[in-house]
Amino acid sequence: MNVRRSAAVVAVLAATAGVGTGLGTGFAPAALADDTAPAAPSASPSQAIPTGLYGSTDPKFDGVWRQSLTLVALDAVGDKPGAGAVDWLLGQQCADGAFAAYRPDPTAPCDTKTAVDTNSTAAAVQALAAVGGHDAQAERAVGWLKANQNDDGGWGFTTGGPSDANSTSVVIGALAAVGGTPGGQKKAGHSPYDALRALSLPCAAGTEGSGAFAYQPDKKGGLAANADATAAAVVGSLGEGFVVDAGKTGDSGRDSGRDSGSASACAVGTSPEDAAHNGAVYLAGALTSDGYLKSALAGAEDQPDLGNTADAVVALAAAGDKDATAKPLAWLEKNYGPWAAKSGPAAYAQLILAAHAAGTDPRDFGGADLVARLTETGPARDVADYRSVPGDDTADGGGDDGGVATGVVLGAGLGLAALAGAALTRLTRKRRRA
Repeated sequence: MNVRRSAAVVAVLAATAGVGTGLGTGFAPAALADDTAPAAPSASPSQAIPTGLYGSTDPKFDGVWRQSLTLVALDAVGDKPGAGAVDWLLGQQCADGAFAAYRPDPTAPCDTKTAVDTNSTAAAVQALAAVGGHDAQAERAVGWLKANQNDDGGWGFTTGGPSDANSTSVVIGALAAVGGTPGGQKKAGHSPYDALRALSLPCAAGTEGSGAFAYQPDKKGGLAANADATAAAVVGSLGEGFVVDAGKTGDSGRDSGRDSGSASACAVGTSPEDAAHNGAVYLAGALTSDGYLKSALAGAEDQPDLGNTADAVVALAAAGDKDATAKPLAWLEKNYGPWAAKSGPAAYAQLILAAHAAGTDPRDFGGADLVARLTETGPARDVADYRSVPGDDTADGGGDDGGVATGVVLGAGLGLAALAGAALTRLTRKRRRA
């Protein structure tokens, strides 16, 4: 769960467009994710931002993701967006229930060239469940996710792609958001928790990556610790989504072979809760003495990764280790400003969700009101009840677009050359996340 999805989607869209980026079909989109990458290009005069969308940068790679994260964060603190914000998200849905990162013309039917993905779809489900009043659209999206579950119980970024920790976790959040039972959603006898457990490294004191999760196995089947994947998988293993309520814990000391009062001891059990606990132990140990996680850029000098640090706060809170959230949260309060201002609404949403999970006030975050800053990036709030937002709330969808608000200005998207350049720039700065 993080703002870095914008870079992640470049690879998928580039491959769909036939851009020669050197990315194979098995490319893991989250491998491109990093807070230090350049922000998505600002919209030019010929690339007007849709009026219902939060943020001012080109939405081609993260429109649905950032909109969904924003709606979820606002709902978590009891705030509401304008009707156009919800309507914009509804209009992005395909007839089969799926969502792409961004569809510049939502009136055009989705086809095989539409780059739908599990992350955008699962994020949209959580947003629609949060705002309420659009059960049919949310259930249609969940149906698409269920139909595209892998035999190992997990999900990849794209349909048929190998399962990864981040995608599987965000889908777990979607299933939970609509009142489902993630552990009961099985394919070939395997649940999403089975897929996550297969990506967890053994927890043993003194060993590298102890307790962490990998993003995906490498070509030889090996697992490498990945902080981003670990934060997502801790939350997912506990059956949680984007919103973790303060004081709520899935930490399991019982039947785990450890003292339930020891937050730093490895759990030796095999339950999802035990895997989550061990992942939280890894995250707590990976934080620097100042309280942040380091960037995973290969060959780069050590530098803070603010998005992963915010995600780690949510994961630690979900696992019941509230004490471990204090230092990273305090560090974020002092250092989030330039990053959030550059990254936009998804960054502010991440910070709000981190503060919410840790039990602190996002309206007084280092002296700033994160909710106000997030709201300033989007349309005016002009609705008192989400159910007043028009939308196609029928069982079969009735059509592809699901309803588009009058006056929405459609984005023109990036040129093919710009897309290739963006993909190559990010690719050269990232390492594949194992």
